[in-house]
Amino acid sequence: MENWSVEQVCNWLKQRNLGELVPKFREEEISGAALLALNDRMVQQLVKKIGHQAVLMDLIKKYQQQKSGLESLTYCCETASQKFPEVISGKNLKSFFARYKTLQWTSSYALPDFPYDVKCILAEKKCPDHSMRIRIIEFLQADMTKYLEGSLYPNSQQYNIVVNALLQAYPFLDEDGNGFLLWKRALKDRFKYVRRPIEDDEQVLRNKCKFGHRRGQTRKSAFAENKLDDVQGQVEEEPAHLKGSTMDLHIKWLNQEYMKTQRNWEEVDNRMNVTIEIRRKMISDKAPLKDILRLFPFLRCPYQLFREFQLLTHMDIYKKTVEILEIYSENILSLYVVRNNPINIMLQENLKQHTDEDVLKYMKMTAACLLLPEVFGDDSSLFAAVNEEVKAVTPVLEVKNPFNVNSCEFALYIEREELAQLDDCTMALAALVAAFHVFDIPCPKRIHRTLNFLESLVFEVRNPASLP
Repeated sequence: MENWSVEQVCNWLKQRNLGELVPKFREEEISGAALLALNDRMVQQLVKKIGHQAVLMDLIKKYQQQKSGLESLTYCCETASQKFPEVISGKNLKSFFARYKTLQWTSSYALPDFPYDVKCILAEKKCPDHSMRIRIIEFLQADMTKYLEGSLYPNSQQYNIVVNALLQAYPFLDEDGNGFLLWKRALKDRFKYVRRPIEDDEQVLRNKCKFGHRRGQTRKSAFAENKLDDVQGQVEEEPAHLKGSTMDLHIKWLNQEYMKTQRNWEEVDNRMNVTIEIRRKMISDKAPLKDILRLFPFLRCPYQLFREFQLLTHMDIYKKTVEILEIYSENILSLYVVRNNPINIMLQENLKQHTDEDVLKYMKMTAACLLLPEVFGDDSSLFAAVNEEVKAVTPVLEVKNPFNVNSCEFALYIEREELAQLDDCTMALAALVAAFHVFDIPCPKRIHRTLNFLESLVFEVRNPASLP
């Protein structure tokens, strides 16, 4: 870090969600050496927000501790091996050098040699699609496992080193400065996926017991028994600035801001960025939905739900849904299978009462949206409850008076509780698809074909699912 240029420092700030500080750091020409020389008074003059001051000082302090730790460890290794050769041997030697080996990742790690198809995509300097991102993550996970000599439990620093190496080699992968958290989250999820089916590995079993995954006990019930403080204490690999009082302050601010009528959406975005890792961990650990929404109530807002989806997938779900309904609505309504459906009959009756083209287009798109499960032979009750009570526990739409321009209502329900009010069928359909991904909810088999069709179009699959 001492040899970093001003631009490298700015990139480092972006990776840690401190992008707001970049203009000031450029203006003051803060290089790596200057950054490490900053004291409390300088940081206060340089950075206005107290939260950013705390995060910046913590990061600087941790780097300095890591550096001094490496130097002292090296010195201790040298002196100890000279004075006590009988102690620094065998198992003791392996334990003694464990931390030193971890710190050596910074200088020794090199990206793996990606397969030919991945190299072609990266050479074009274009952001890869969903399937190609998975391929990259799979190779990074396999390569890290080799460095770890077969272990499936990297620490947070090792995740950071690998993701930093990826983004430095291919800067275009760091979209809008948010790529670091997304790639790290994806890499951690990949390791979890690999560990999940393993039942005979001693280290995997030991860590599962350590964090409450005991035989005969579901992950959800184990999580529900713990208080919020216990949950935060179990996040072993999260950066220090996401723990303790700083995290509590972010959560408290988000809850207070949610109660206001005039909200500071820019600051909401920033704080949702900062807290994404702890939120994704709660969701991956199957925390109860009510607990997640209690801590992060802005996920009830369609805008934040769509934004969370975009952070995870790099796809604008609302824009894609508009395109899907505009392209396919006429085709859906012309299919024989929906001709005598009550929704289509209701549509035809209401079309006679209007002449405005925009109103007619809106009605047709609404009908096409609601008829999708019928087209694929799926269970429509798991998709939308039209003028009736919601019964499904998975994400489902509640729709009232769908063709009445003045009194139509759309809402998204999860676990039979209303999550969000929605403006129209397009927003409703986008929210439905986003909810499955954001809250990591398995898709029911009886609605699988409908959602598969939508997701193949959203994620721009080369051979998307087609209408029957």
